[in-house]
Amino acid sequence: MKNLEIKIKLYVGSKVDFIKDVKLQDDGDGVVYIKEWNLDKPKPTQEQLDALETEAQAEEDLQTILNTRATAYPSIQEQLDMQYWDKVNGTTNWEDAIAKVKADIAKP
Repeated sequence: MKNLEIKIKLYVGSKVDFIKDVKLQDDGDGVVYIKEWNLDKPKPTQEQLDALETEAQAEEDLQTILNTRATAYPSIQEQLDMQYWDKVNGTTNWEDAIAKVKADIAKP
């Protein structure tokens, strides 16, 4: 379902409310489809959605990386504490911790 949501956002070119604007449905067979389309822009054809596959997959991959990074970073409280002690001690522990996460979980 996520990939279809991303394709629709790319097609529309802006945020989409998937409660009011577009309703997706899966009848239990694993096939997700557009059940309801309430936008001014015409409903996309399957061909138009298929044409967005590569771009949608790249966006989905990027979101996976960003979500993985978000859980790998120290908490905000820990980061603030690192920054305080870095300033007091003249160290770079905070920068090093952030750089390690970015290097370990690199963007494509």
